[in-house]
Amino acid sequence: MAHPLLSPEGGATHLLLGNEAIVRGALEAGIQVVTCYPGTPSSEVPDTFYRISPDGKFKFEYSANEKVALEVGGGASMSGAMTLTTMKHVGVNVAADPLLTLAYTGTPGGLMLLSADDPGCHSSQNEQDNRYYGRLAGLPVFEPATAQEAKDMARDGLLLSKKHETPLLLRTTTRVNHLRGPVEFGPMPDPGKPEGFKRNPSKFVPIPAFARPMHERLLERIEALREEAENSPYNTIHGTGTIGIAASGISRAYLADAIMETGLADKFKIMELGFAHPLPRNMALDFMKSVDKVIVIEELEPILENDLRVLAQKNGLDLSIEGKDLLPPNGEFTVTMVANVLRAQVGEKTFACDSCIPAELPQRPPNLCAGCPHRATYFAARKVFGDDAVYSSDIGCYTLGLLPPLSMADFLVCMGSSISAGCGAAMANDKPVVAFIGDSTFFHSGLTGLASAVFNNHDVLLVILDNHTTAMTGHQPHPGVEMTILGENENRLDIAKACEGLGVTNIRKVNPLNQKKTRAALEELREMSGVRVLIAREPCPLHSRRVYKKVAPMVAYVADSCTGRAECLDTLACPAFYKEGDKAAINPILCNGCMLCLQVCKHIKSKKRGS
Repeated sequence: MAHPLLSPEGGATHLLLGNEAIVRGALEAGIQVVTCYPGTPSSEVPDTFYRISPDGKFKFEYSANEKVALEVGGGASMSGAMTLTTMKHVGVNVAADPLLTLAYTGTPGGLMLLSADDPGCHSSQNEQDNRYYGRLAGLPVFEPATAQEAKDMARDGLLLSKKHETPLLLRTTTRVNHLRGPVEFGPMPDPGKPEGFKRNPSKFVPIPAFARPMHERLLERIEALREEAENSPYNTIHGTGTIGIAASGISRAYLADAIMETGLADKFKIMELGFAHPLPRNMALDFMKSVDKVIVIEELEPILENDLRVLAQKNGLDLSIEGKDLLPPNGEFTVTMVANVLRAQVGEKTFACDSCIPAELPQRPPNLCAGCPHRATYFAARKVFGDDAVYSSDIGCYTLGLLPPLSMADFLVCMGSSISAGCGAAMANDKPVVAFIGDSTFFHSGLTGLASAVFNNHDVLLVILDNHTTAMTGHQPHPGVEMTILGENENRLDIAKACEGLGVTNIRKVNPLNQKKTRAALEELREMSGVRVLIAREPCPLHSRRVYKKVAPMVAYVADSCTGRAECLDTLACPAFYKEGDKAAINPILCNGCMLCLQVCKHIKSKKRGS
């Protein structure tokens, strides 16, 4: 039976994640190619395409990184294919090089870039506002606020992109990606075949002589798109009050709830922008002329606020425009926060914002899973190096090795940086440097760092944590995986051979759950100099259970002979451990039988699961 998202019929209403709604919208537009590098909060979009790909009429790939994903998407679009490329907000930094050039060349088949921003840093290292990329590259920007809009804007954005032969930025945030709401389906056409490539070097080869007129055409497209924004159904003005409120993106949803909560609808005139860039200047100007002041509600940067300030100044409007002096430039908004702004404008009493987590509840920090092979690798490295080394970390679930008692992350910059930044650290101090990188991140952007390290003869030990999957973002495949949920990877790239090909001569491979051999390998590599690599290979237990269908045959427990000091809690801290009186114990439901603790504490025995 075909997946409901593949239904060709319109009219039905389904309860969907915002990310699932984006998938349906792309299908309704006639999507032909989908590329991505997974990253929360965008991951459910490509993952859904991946699951339905055997029955869909589109081509899909998990690319090695975001730059590659956008380059593949750009090539497909320049060859006439309607294309969607997805990534999280920091991934756009990686893809920025092709993005700005594709804005010059244009994308005849249509190309939408999904940038999933993360206000509040729920799963990211920063809160950057990627609406700036729309301004920087000269791209139209759509900002949905509901699941229905996510579907409709994905569809209409792709069609608009194809019409104007320009890349389009669909900017979502975590709350839009992960909300769930009713979505009415439209009809889904047969996408047919891409139109094919039409040779035109002056359009697609941006040497300086061609790039200059390309820029002129880009500026002309921006003005044509501005006219589209003026007439877009996603841009509306409603209400009759004398105080104006301008809002874009998910802030429109907070505003709608705040208006309902306060009952102040008659006090405000509201301009909502879903097609937020290029700014519909005539609409915005008419709006500002009709009110006494404007309050701008937008998460993160004051982008819309500054646009309106410039427009007002150029047209000689004398009115107050406020935004970031009333609402914070960081983090997510809440309904109470926005409602307080509304109340304050009309002289009503404001209310204290409730904390998301009541103070009396204990915090639950993220942790490496029970049985995670990364814990075993870190434990062995700490035994060998202790605090005498500098530990360079990278992006992945293994970043949680930063937490005590492992404490194996001294600095972190971005994906792939553990090798390069580790080389810099080795140049600047006399301590040994141990860099950690995951298998997916190694293929994402570790290869270039390793090549540079070998070329420059840096003194660094690279530990590649190979758990056979892209664990942090949802167990997506990468070039080095053996198995996926759709079967065997017939084109697997071998990490050890890749390291050899880059010139590394000292390579060791271990199963980190074998602590004796892992420590021996680390001790051997510690005594060497130059670039050397330890590959710690053992599947993520969740991936192993899901894909390999493996279930650990044993479960460990702490015997009654426990000394009562419970050292394992202080040194290993597996989340399956708990304290029972003065002794350590193991929850058999959480334990996956990795047997690491048997190698750590002599007081632990084992018994068969269920006995």
